[in-house]
Amino acid sequence: MAAPQPPRPALDRIRVGSAPDSWGVWFPADDQQVSWERFLDEVAEAGYAWIELGPYGYLPTDPARLTDETSRRGLSVSAGTVFTALHRGPAVWDATWEQVSRVAALTQALGARHLVVIPAFWRDDKTAELIESPDLTVEQWRDLATGTERLAAEVRDRYGLEIVVHPHADTHIDGEANVARFLDATDPDLVNLCLDTGHYAYCGGDSVRLIETYGERIGYLHLKQVDPAILADVVRDGVPFGPAVRRGVMCEPPTGVPALEPVLTAAQALDVDLFAIVEQDMYPCPPDRPFPIARRTRHYLRGCGA
Repeated sequence: MAAPQPPRPALDRIRVGSAPDSWGVWFPADDQQVSWERFLDEVAEAGYAWIELGPYGYLPTDPARLTDETSRRGLSVSAGTVFTALHRGPAVWDATWEQVSRVAALTQALGARHLVVIPAFWRDDKTAELIESPDLTVEQWRDLATGTERLAAEVRDRYGLEIVVHPHADTHIDGEANVARFLDATDPDLVNLCLDTGHYAYCGGDSVRLIETYGERIGYLHLKQVDPAILADVVRDGVPFGPAVRRGVMCEPPTGVPALEPVLTAAQALDVDLFAIVEQDMYPCPPDRPFPIARRTRHYLRGCGA
């Protein structure tokens, strides 16, 4: 008779949630997206207790109203999200801070502690048109690092929030080399990482190795997977990220890579509390598609111990 298997360890330092992105939401307003009321209803029904704000203006921006809408559904907010182009130097600071401060104030008012910072795309996010070089100069790298540190200090001092920078396809902080360069250039007391398992795999990175190498810099997780067959075609054909999503490159767990259980186990071993927010990019998508996937994904993650 086979020996009994030891019980799967509980991932008691991991708090699982989901985000508007998993409902096909990329923009504050878009006819191809579900209503915010439907998102809140379905994310709660799917079994999640934590959400992100998504693009500013998609959910109500009045703190009292949004608090009422989330709390009566048993939901809490883990983070807000901002997009920045700090590699463009001090000239963009005022415009950057104008939008960051709005999101930070709402994030703080909802009781969250994190601000997810996504670097600027070097392609247009709707047309996929190339809008700047995919490679930064030495001066631009310096501006990116110093600008991010300044942003982190301002957000911490004014709003009590921690920024976590999100490596992302079609941005200058993407795969292993650029992520390592960015982390090595920034102050670990100010700047940590939102490791998105799908984007990192999309750009050729190994999430477990990143956690094991830069564990003290991992402040937040986004959980997603890529379809390796579609990704191979995307890489071969040089397909931009937006069209790649429409091809289905980001897929439902556990059908893609990386395997999420080893990632979660490695994150648990850091012995710190971490949010792990499910984000399955699928803009645009039929309105009835997200909820069944979200419910199955929550069941799958429970099976992983989360």
